[in-house]
Amino acid sequence: SMKKGTGVVTSVPSDAPDDYAALRDWQKDAKLREKHGVTEEMVAPYEVIPIIEIPGMGDKSAVYMCEKLKIKSQNDKKKLEEAKAETYKEGFYKGVMIAGEEDGVKGLKVSEAKDVCKAKMCKDGEAFVYYEPEQEVMSRSGDECVVTYLDQWFLKYGEESWKEKVLAHVSDPARFETYTDATRKAFKDVLEWLREWACSRNFGL
Repeated sequence: SMKKGTGVVTSVPSDAPDDYAALRDWQKDAKLREKHGVTEEMVAPYEVIPIIEIPGMGDKSAVYMCEKLKIKSQNDKKKLEEAKAETYKEGFYKGVMIAGEEDGVKGLKVSEAKDVCKAKMCKDGEAFVYYEPEQEVMSRSGDECVVTYLDQWFLKYGEESWKEKVLAHVSDPARFETYTDATRKAFKDVLEWLREWACSRNFGL
């Protein structure tokens, strides 16, 4: 959201093609630095630090993709979008952490390390869980809606032993009358994807 933020921006030139291209531009382009009041000392000493190993891309996937697609600067938007999509996908699902030993994530897949880091930061008081709508939500009164915490009960409908009993029940025409096969199939389909779900609701908040 452009209306909310901490003001903190991370830069990961090892695995974010946009960040690597920008760092390279700052290091090489004296006119760009001068225009924005940035001295050479602010950017020149910094090298790419590997943190993730990705099969086929190495430990600097952003550098690899920028070279592969011949990205010349941070203005090559189309190529950078392609590079970003590839590195983020491969990194999240196949990447393995080679940094973060002190935090207990070295050797973990990126998809696993994310939750470990989140839990540790919340436990250490360095972060807290924050929710917001995926896009702007306006009420009928014209007010912007925010996410609020509700003391609300959820049932784990995806719990296997419960799920098996319910599936057995809805699959038995002698015990559960649906009148049509389509309706019975609809019940089964929902039971396959249903996980946690609120068993009560609060309105007007």
